[in-house]
Amino acid sequence: MEHIRKRKDFLAAARASSLARPSLVLQVRDRGDEAPARLGFTTTKKLGVAVRRNRIRRRLRAAARAVLGLRALPGHDYVLIGRSATADVSFHRLVYDLEKAVDKAERAAHMNERGGGTEALSPAHDNGREAASEAKS
Repeated sequence: MEHIRKRKDFLAAARASSLARPSLVLQVRDRGDEAPARLGFTTTKKLGVAVRRNRIRRRLRAAARAVLGLRALPGHDYVLIGRSATADVSFHRLVYDLEKAVDKAERAAHMNERGGGTEALSPAHDNGREAASEAKS
């Protein structure tokens, strides 16, 4: 699996669908080609010093190897965004969260192929916040 290295590819993935889990955020973008899947990692300075951010990236890489190595769809970009919980949760829980996010992404892709219903994934800029704020009103 190739790595995403260019900023424009990260920005394109950020405009695509996003799945938030307690220990990570997964962004999935269908590039529309049959090239091998690509993978990128993001950790912000909000997460702490470089040592902590590097540890989060290492854990995300290991989880991605365990899950996406077998399940990544050709022609898709996957971006894993670290959260503060990424450094503290058990590795089993991190893998579980990634598996659930990938499951949801695969179901949404299948639904979109069939043309069924509403899109199962929320756009990255919305991430379900609008619906939550409307529900409170």
